[in-house]
Amino acid sequence: MLQVTPQMRVFVAVASVDFRRGIDGLAQVVREQLCADPFSGGVFVFRNRGQTAVKVLVYDGQGYWLCHKRLSAGRFRYWPSVVGGEHSRALLAHELSVLLSGGDFEKVHAASEWRPVRQT
Repeated sequence: MLQVTPQMRVFVAVASVDFRRGIDGLAQVVREQLCADPFSGGVFVFRNRGQTAVKVLVYDGQGYWLCHKRLSAGRFRYWPSVVGGEHSRALLAHELSVLLSGGDFEKVHAASEWRPVRQT
């Protein structure tokens, strides 16, 4: 079973992709367009052109998971936009959950991410 934990790095592709692509095609998009390693264990999220479906690609150390969600009605209206010419945007695990539910991940009010205090 696939579970996205707070420790996992989540990357959302800003531009839509061709949903005829399978695991190998999406891994190629990760390498060439997102400039990332598909074997890194990161969670890579893609949206189709019609904004009605999402695919999630994850490598778990043994193989790839490819999850596909298609909305029964409506669209994924809240999707990350291009920031500084980047092809992907990093999200936190709870923001991904909101995004996959069709919500606005930018308006989520949650506790800030904990960081260890550095000694000087």
